[in-house]
This record gives sequence, structure tokens and C-alpha cells, in this order.
Amino acid sequence: MGLVGTITDVALKLIAALVVVDVLFPGTTGIIDNIGQLLDQFGQNGLGGLVAVLLFLLLYQNKKG
Repeated sequence: MGLVGTITDVALKLIAALVVVDVLFPGTTGIIDNIGQLLDQFGQNGLGGLVAVLLFLLLYQNKKG
């Protein structure tokens, strides 16, 4: 997998864990607010933002499979 793949995998797992913590204890990590702001930025860019999100999901799915 390599160093970059390992770091990416750990980062995704950390993000998932922080989302769970923020759901159970609102406002502790602020990650949900940050994800909301990120999605708002994609939304402001219209179609370009949608393509970027879809590309990210496609790359993520290819990494898993």
C-alpha cells in the first residue's frame, strides 16, 4: 500500500471516529461544522463542486475495491 496509502487510510479512519464523537458529544471536535463548510464551498461552485465531490467518491471507491 505504501506510506501515502497508509497515511490516507489512517486519516479517513480518524475522520470517521471524530464524526462519531461529535455526534455523541456535540461541539467537542467541530468536525461536522468543518465538513458542512467544505460542502458549502462545493455548493457555491455549482457544477464544478459537484464534479469534484463525485471525483473524490470515485477515487475513494476505487481505493477500497
